[in-house]
Amino acid sequence: MGKERVLAFSDGVLAIAITIMVLELEVPTTSDPHALLHVLPVFLSYVLSFIYVGIYWNNHHHLMHKVGHVTGGMLWANLHLLFWLSLFPFATAWMGQNHFDAAPAAVYGFVLLMAAIAYLILSNTIVTAQGPQSELKAAIGSDVKGKLSIVLYAVAIPIALFIPWIAELIYAIVAGMWLIPDRRIERNIKHTHNTSPQ
Repeated sequence: MGKERVLAFSDGVLAIAITIMVLELEVPTTSDPHALLHVLPVFLSYVLSFIYVGIYWNNHHHLMHKVGHVTGGMLWANLHLLFWLSLFPFATAWMGQNHFDAAPAAVYGFVLLMAAIAYLILSNTIVTAQGPQSELKAAIGSDVKGKLSIVLYAVAIPIALFIPWIAELIYAIVAGMWLIPDRRIERNIKHTHNTSPQ
């Protein structure tokens, strides 16, 4: 199977997730600007989740750019990632509608953690399929940022049960770390293109 079908399916799942999240934003029934304060927590949780979905969409495309042939293992690893990403609307709505309370904040962190682990599994599955000379392995390197993200989520989840706003700050910091596009794969693609025989 070619990677185009995998990318198209993944894009569709992420587009639906964003659509579901935005539908959770209830329009105030009055024209009073103060009514917006009631929906502010839902809006803020939507913004954070939209950023996360955008980060995964961006990095997923870079990751799949290095794939020539899609294996069965890659398909299952990709579905595993999409499963956790498809839970973003639920976790986002629960956290926003409950004004960032402890349990919803912890569940949100758990979904983030599992999505990050699933992404790591997907990238490792691709690297393993490509062999020891994998271009993707050279591009990703030791993936310090990815592993640090997992550690921060794991730390934030128990914190969320006692001091939710600190956990939510950690989630925002991790998103901020990834807002700057990951250039490792781009640089590797450019280098490979420039050094390939004409």
